[in-house]
Parts: sequence; structure tokens; C-alpha cells
Amino acid sequence: MEVVEMTQWQVGDVMTRDVVTVTAGTPYRVIIDVLMRRRVSAAPVVDELGRVLGVVSETDLLHQVEFSDQDPGPRLFESRRHRRTRAKAGAATAADLMTAPAHTALATTSVTAAARRMAENRVKRLPLVDELGRIVGIVTRSDLLKVHLRGDPAILAEIEKDVLGRTLLLEPGTVTVTVRDGAVTLDGVVDRVSSADLAVRLTRRVAGVVTVTDRLRPEFDDTALSRAAFPIIAA
Repeated sequence: MEVVEMTQWQVGDVMTRDVVTVTAGTPYRVIIDVLMRRRVSAAPVVDELGRVLGVVSETDLLHQVEFSDQDPGPRLFESRRHRRTRAKAGAATAADLMTAPAHTALATTSVTAAARRMAENRVKRLPLVDELGRIVGIVTRSDLLKVHLRGDPAILAEIEKDVLGRTLLLEPGTVTVTVRDGAVTLDGVVDRVSSADLAVRLTRRVAGVVTVTDRLRPEFDDTALSRAAFPIIAA
């Protein structure tokens, strides 16, 4: 059985191309003005070639307000993280305010991989770069959610054409597919248990699918045959 490589949405499909950037020497007040004027919460810091050096966000800028009534000097028994935060409170330019190095990704990164990277690194955005590290776009958590704005008809068409047709080679109508608000139900008869499992797994990978309800009825349990051919030998 040929397994068709499913089309996965990439961050390049949902990214913002007109990226608001600042340079390392951009002053504190100018950064605030840029963010407010462009209605964004952060900006990548780039060098003269457009390579990403870091990211400066509202959180970085707010340290100035947070510590405005305190002595900027070091504290006894202060944690390293708190010391870095206090240092940013007295920073005057993006170079000292930014979080660096920035977590970045290529525009060809899948939406799924980008979501995992954001979660693992606890960041709200990823600057997107080319092979030389030059900025080409930016993607935020809300951008990644756009995949679930995909219409039900488009999801249905991909499942029927790529999953059931090209991969499982099923005749049209053998399996009924219904899609409602991204929730997919597969209902019908397939030849083997492995075919049913593959149909469900590939359907879950279709962009925009939220859940999959499996009502497939295999005619033959080929997993039992596999267990007989390759028995588990107790140690």
C-alpha cells in the first residue's frame, strides 16, 4: 500500500510578512512608540543584514515601570533571573532590553512543530528566518490557530481524495466522511484493521481536523496475523 505524504500546513502559510523590527541601537522610547503605533506586542531586533539578534517585547519594556521606585543596584541573595530583570529596568536600547538569543524557525517548519517549539520554550511568537538567519516573517500563537479556520468542505475533500482515495485506494462511497466544525467521523467497511488504523491516523494529520470519531468496520484482523508471524517471546 502506498502511503501518500500528507500535506501539512507550514508556518509560512500563516505568517505575517510585514514584520515590525528594531535595531540594537533603537532607544527605549522609540521602541514603545513603534509597538504602539503598529499595534504589536513585540519586535525582533535585527542587524544591518536583517539577521535576528533577539526579540524585545512589552514584558521587557515593563521592567522599567516595575522597578521605577526601587534602587537599581544589586541585592544580596538575589537570583540570577531577578538580577537580569532588574538590569533591564535600567536599559536604554534594544540591545540591552531584548531577550536573546531569539527562538526562530524556518518558514518551511510545520505548524505542529512550531506549536511544540513555542510551548517548550514558553514563547508567544517565533521570528521566521531564511537559511542565513535573515528575517522573512513572524508567527504568533494566534496565527497557528488559523489552521482551524479551514472550512469543513476543504477538510472533507482532502480526506476523501488523499486519505481514502490515494492512500487506501477505496472506491468512492465505501467510507462515509462527515465533517462538522473540524470534527470528523469515518463510517464504513474497510478490508483490514491496519487500513482502519491508517485511515484514522492520517485523518488526524489533515490540517483543520479537531477530532476523529472512528466507526470503521474492518473485515479482517491482520494484526492477529502479525502477532502469529512474530510472536512475543517471554524473557
